[in-house]
Amino acid sequence: MDDKNTSKRKHDSFFRWLFADVDRLRQLLELSAKVNRDVSEFIDAVNLDTLVRIPDSYSEVDDTGEADLAFRVNVSTGAPVLVGILLEHKSGQDPDTLNQVARYVRTLMKRYDRNRIFDGLPTMAIIFYNGKANWNPISHLEDGYPEFFRRAVLPFRCAFVNMADIPDSDCFACEDTATAMGIVAMKYAYDKDKLLELLPRFKESLRKMPHKEATCILEKISVYLKEYIGRDALKELDMAFVSIGQKYGFVSAGDEFRRELAEERQKAEAEKLTTARSLLTDGVSIDILVQRFNLPREQILGK
Repeated sequence: MDDKNTSKRKHDSFFRWLFADVDRLRQLLELSAKVNRDVSEFIDAVNLDTLVRIPDSYSEVDDTGEADLAFRVNVSTGAPVLVGILLEHKSGQDPDTLNQVARYVRTLMKRYDRNRIFDGLPTMAIIFYNGKANWNPISHLEDGYPEFFRRAVLPFRCAFVNMADIPDSDCFACEDTATAMGIVAMKYAYDKDKLLELLPRFKESLRKMPHKEATCILEKISVYLKEYIGRDALKELDMAFVSIGQKYGFVSAGDEFRRELAEERQKAEAEKLTTARSLLTDGVSIDILVQRFNLPREQILGK
């Protein structure tokens, strides 16, 4: 499978499921800040306690697995202004990544305030990568430009985080087990020996969690890893967790994924409709909303 197809794996939904939660996103950003200066400077400039997910951020989820997560957050100065955060996950090299992110920024990062001279929202885009080969689409982006144009080549701020750079020790010290296990799973998705070595070290943390929550994490990881390491390795992982009564459910992993994807789509459509109706109540033109959310006029109006 080539890098372009790898970057569009269907199970990229694991990343979306994991970090749509603002508490887990906060953990991810703080861990990333330790290995990436741009992320560190960004989280110093905002108040992570004010993170709010933009509800229509799944607008481009389809069978290719392409999607983004988008959030709004207050600045740390206390000024009454918001900035945007856009997360993009890649599991392979994709030459269209920056154009893709730019499309998402233009589409998602909008302010619906009629008193604003410009409706765009200043945005920090962060590309998270867990592919096999070294890759960084922004490393040479500014080559050849004079100093005057530095940080102005893209119409948004952008950082690239190779998840392999996040130390295992930081993952084991993370206070959120799902975040830590998810990062380890993505870091070593191509290395079954490392997965078999490291994931069982979370057993004690899983034992302390509610049974349903622990089971959910293990099932999600199973679905995610299924196409990376194969069924036999997953069975070995299953045996490692038998002592705490957790089961991955290998046979139904494909069905589980399809169910999750369908649920994501239904949730995304419901959130889009809720947001559109809320903006309609706030006075946004129905014509703008029809174009913005790609929903029928009658559906938005509730007719």
